[in-house]
Amino acid sequence: MKKKILIIDDDLDMCALLSSFLTRNNYEVEVSYSAVQGITKFKQSNFDIVISDFRLGDKDGKDVLLEIRAHNPNAIVLIITGYSDIKIAVEVIKLGAYDYITKPLIPDEVLSVLKNAVNKFNTNAEKQLNHPLKNSPLTDDKSFLTGHADSTRELYRQVEIVATTDYSIILYGESGTGKEVIAKKIHDLSHRKNKPFVAMDCGTLSKELAGSELFGHVKGAFTGAQSDKEGHFEMANEGTLFLDEVANLSYDIQASLLRVIQERKFKRVGGTKEISLDIRIIVASNENLQDAYRKGKFREDLYHRFNEFCIQLPPLRQRKEDIPLFANFFLKNTCAELNKEVKGFANDVIDMFVNYTWPGNLRECRNVIRRSVLLCNEEVITANLLPAEIILQYANKEYKHDNPVYTTADNNTNGSEVLTPVKKDVYLKDTAAKAEYEAIMKVLKEVNFNKTKAAIILNVDRKTLYNKIKNYEN
Repeated sequence: MKKKILIIDDDLDMCALLSSFLTRNNYEVEVSYSAVQGITKFKQSNFDIVISDFRLGDKDGKDVLLEIRAHNPNAIVLIITGYSDIKIAVEVIKLGAYDYITKPLIPDEVLSVLKNAVNKFNTNAEKQLNHPLKNSPLTDDKSFLTGHADSTRELYRQVEIVATTDYSIILYGESGTGKEVIAKKIHDLSHRKNKPFVAMDCGTLSKELAGSELFGHVKGAFTGAQSDKEGHFEMANEGTLFLDEVANLSYDIQASLLRVIQERKFKRVGGTKEISLDIRIIVASNENLQDAYRKGKFREDLYHRFNEFCIQLPPLRQRKEDIPLFANFFLKNTCAELNKEVKGFANDVIDMFVNYTWPGNLRECRNVIRRSVLLCNEEVITANLLPAEIILQYANKEYKHDNPVYTTADNNTNGSEVLTPVKKDVYLKDTAAKAEYEAIMKVLKEVNFNKTKAAIILNVDRKTLYNKIKNYEN
């Protein structure tokens, strides 16, 4: 069967020559003369290979590569570069391009690169056929995806370095940046991978129950202790214990924790038997623990016990190249979960995602995609399915840089129509409010106007939902 190739190049002569040459060599070829047109055509049809010039009029080859691979992570993309652009060629390879072809194009070289690409495509297809789960992004590890941004590559470089050790690690990062996911990945890459990984959210612990949750208790140790109970340390023995938001532990519990880490032994609350520990500890905090101990909120000696290695997780807004990849990743997982077939995102939605600040980071991104897929009845997710805050932030950004939107008004002396400028932020905010209203009403109808269920689906609290409904009614 002929392999189908999409050529994206704004040089018409180059497209004609390359298309003719490849057609003579038994390839099926289609051509697009701009990046936007090429990306759209790729999303609308099935292509085995994409050949794109790096220097295009409307976007560069890196943007083309990222959008194509966001839509289909298994796509094979070849980038055409000049001899002076070797640095660019290396960069696009790191971003996921299969290979590059240098100008001037030499027929034998083009065919050689294409032959290797076709072999790669056939190998991937065979693997998908024989091991569909193993080679699909929808594997058992559905919560993990690497990205391509510089900060992302540095993050995983550090993860790979420290994973093979038994160092204690502090993970710093804003809420939603995936600290537990990274902790689990470190565990999976370590020699403890076949032992337990136990995660504990220290922010939810009360002072009274913290000791029992961490170290366990024996029957009768306190009122309500009706049987023996293992603590998180005991459950994680020989494996990895992940303590999230560790700065929230009380000073007394910190002292108990220090003794356990130093001695590698502990007793259950109310117990007399010492239990030996062989455990790796990873802690996480969105507050700098060094600042915390300087303020007297965290024990300095405990900080130094944890701080054998430190990793900073970048917020999503600093990983713009990764946003389309994560959006596509969450889309596929959600479609599998809900048994829906949503193929992708409208172009303006991807623009909104890339320009949004994502204060909730990856967690917020995942929730936005899940909500949008739930509400979507079309082949692609459109802007009216997005939360208002994403649309409004994009609207405000657009108004600062773009021309006003105009509307017609019958307000001149001879009765003919003239164009009257309308502030774009007002225009887009009205559009956003309408989209939000439609989304809320759609969910309310689906749950028979049960506002509690609707609030859960829309990921807002009930009071916020009630206020929004009241505003619409007025």
